[in-house]
Amino acid sequence: MKTKALPKWFDGELYVKGDTVTNPYSGDICELSAEELSMYDFILGAQFTIDRLGGVFNPATYKLQQQMAKGLSWFRSANPEAYMVLLD
Repeated sequence: MKTKALPKWFDGELYVKGDTVTNPYSGDICELSAEELSMYDFILGAQFTIDRLGGVFNPATYKLQQQMAKGLSWFRSANPEAYMVLLD
């Protein structure tokens, strides 16, 4: 399966290899490519940071919210099955 390249705006860490990720709520697992895992970790990190800074109503988190939305869109397009299991 060909992996979708990360978008130009992505400035997070690009991993060398993928890994298995488990949904902490359902226990379902997904194999992610290096690019998908990089974006997955970016999305989770953005969500954590937004929450720590007071949530979506804090104007200081606006740019990060936009990047997270773009990351979710990329992930949904790159691997719809894993998106449904891990992020939906």
